[in-house]
Amino acid sequence: MEHFELPPLVVSDTNSNITDLLVDRATATPKLPLFALDSSSGYQNVSAQDFLAEVKALAKGLIASGIQPSQAVAILSHTRYEWTLMDFAIWFAGGVSVPIYETSSASQMEWILSDSDCVALFAENSEHVQRFEQIKASVPLVRTVMTFEGNDLEELKRRGKEISDETVEQRRKISKLHELATIIYTSGTTGKPKGCELSHRGFVELSKNATLDLKDVVVAGRSTVLFLPLAHVFARFVEVLCVHGGIRVAFQPDTAKVANTFESFKPEFILAVPRVFEKVYNSAEQKAEAGGKGDIFRKAAAVAIAWSEALDTKKGPSTKLALQHFVFDKLVYKKIRAAMGGKLQYVISGGAPLGTRLGHFFRAIGVIVLEGYGLTETTAPATISRPATLKIGKVGQPLPGTGVKIATDGEIWTNGHNTMLGYWRNEKATAEVLQDGWFATGDIGTLDDEGYLAITGRKKELLVTAGGKNVAPALLEDPLRSHPIIGQAVVIGDNLPFISALISLDPEMLPVWLKNHGGDNTTAISAASKLPVVIAAVQKAVDEVNSQVSKAESIRKFVIIDSELSEASGHLTPSLKIKRNVVISDFAWAVDEIYNN
Repeated sequence: MEHFELPPLVVSDTNSNITDLLVDRATATPKLPLFALDSSSGYQNVSAQDFLAEVKALAKGLIASGIQPSQAVAILSHTRYEWTLMDFAIWFAGGVSVPIYETSSASQMEWILSDSDCVALFAENSEHVQRFEQIKASVPLVRTVMTFEGNDLEELKRRGKEISDETVEQRRKISKLHELATIIYTSGTTGKPKGCELSHRGFVELSKNATLDLKDVVVAGRSTVLFLPLAHVFARFVEVLCVHGGIRVAFQPDTAKVANTFESFKPEFILAVPRVFEKVYNSAEQKAEAGGKGDIFRKAAAVAIAWSEALDTKKGPSTKLALQHFVFDKLVYKKIRAAMGGKLQYVISGGAPLGTRLGHFFRAIGVIVLEGYGLTETTAPATISRPATLKIGKVGQPLPGTGVKIATDGEIWTNGHNTMLGYWRNEKATAEVLQDGWFATGDIGTLDDEGYLAITGRKKELLVTAGGKNVAPALLEDPLRSHPIIGQAVVIGDNLPFISALISLDPEMLPVWLKNHGGDNTTAISAASKLPVVIAAVQKAVDEVNSQVSKAESIRKFVIIDSELSEASGHLTPSLKIKRNVVISDFAWAVDEIYNN
């Protein structure tokens, strides 16, 4: 069994909790901006001391509203400043915060609110409240419902005016390091979501150790943009990390506006999922194509990848390659950097494998992508790449205080201060994945001699063809999604004669791509799925992927489905994982077309 652990660089007092990170930051650097709020007159900074004061005022309001220690309070909202504000206020009041995705249906809200015994709900707007009203009778414990839009938070502050500073101080110290901080419900591709019990320790120790270990990235005074859902553990961890590390955070929940926010705010590091990098690359390529410079871009991309790959050899880049890289930096790369704000140095990537091609490309243009690996159950990162010892294609070594081992069947197990306490009120499910402090992730991977982890697939998603061949869908799906017009790829073939795929088109990139290839950019997805030029492009992408695997693992047939696969359509989880069984069921006609013809 392969095994690699790193000892912690720092160990916290067992009487401390997340709130101490904010108190310590405000004490050390009271004037340091922690947040930047977008307004008509530009970004308005919120200092550490001002954020702390506002958090305390809201915590007093929660106490005055009857919130008791250890009670659960839900947050239903897009990523925004008030989300983080309320998160810390709940902790200061001694409560437990429960995030709910803003896209959740009324029935999903009902399950989370009732299962966690929430006594209050902070929603973003009236539409969310209306959704709550549908299930209000089923969750009688929820006595307080307020919104971020409007004057509710000011009303909450008024309620708390009679609560003393001493009371808040006592409340915030009630929770200890090893006790419950939040219950995050996994979006799950099947069954009801399970509530992951995450402790204060996970956030505190991860933040402290990551800051010490990633000194080049987490630097007080730097800036970042949070645009991933704060209901997801990845963004949630970075929220806490930035408070501890003194990073100035701007918020942008609208994915269509993220590029504009990059240009105006100019972040120095961000966290993202691989789909973001695919979009940046594909948009740059299609823009160059539209300007008649597609060949130049592709040459520049090839040089970038070759130059980055050469960095990992003993000889390094040749003189010719270095010169080409220098020239293309002036012509192409700097424009891509400018589109991302011009100051971006590091990106923390998680959620899915990035792929070596994009990893090398972005390093070559001056943006280091640090891939990490973790789950909700591990309070986000268990491993992460380090800038000085980057191994593109791998998700790094364990963070200090965490460990990774590979079981005999290839499954990845993790342990450390970031491991969940268990699944809320679900001892059976907890016992299935937690053994002697080790968590069975369900993912398949390998460890090299230096402790660098590579992810090869999902244990439960391994397909076994009728011929007995084991196939990891991610190895085929991830590279297919990097094509400009492919939105999602769902590989199938379990107990079937061969591997095939259901392909959906990307509604954002399709019009641009069609225009660049002489087509009608107003063509709907349903019609585009039948166009010969689109079918040929997808076939070429499939052929390229097939060239990297054995014949038994290759995609023999595919169908381009006539609609988008998305969270809204019910085919993706909020964290963008494919609901494979739902897709196969809903598009049974396509499966029949593949295997019955």
